[in-house]
Amino acid sequence: MKIVVVLDGNEKEGYTATCPALPGCISEGDTKEQAVNNIKEAIKLYLRAVTKEHLLLAKEKARKLETVEVAV
Repeated sequence: MKIVVVLDGNEKEGYTATCPALPGCISEGDTKEQAVNNIKEAIKLYLRAVTKEHLLLAKEKARKLETVEVAV
């Protein structure tokens, strides 16, 4: 199973990892690798705790993301 994870941060302050498909599923790490490993564990625990996990994953599959560039 693949789930989209968003990393935010930098090497100096550390990283926060969130999972848009799983509201409230957030983790952190001092490095990107730590943040990714931590969010993997958080995702596993989240899915165990959610009784209707198949509904959440079905919504994520149906969702279409679009990337755009904007000038500022």
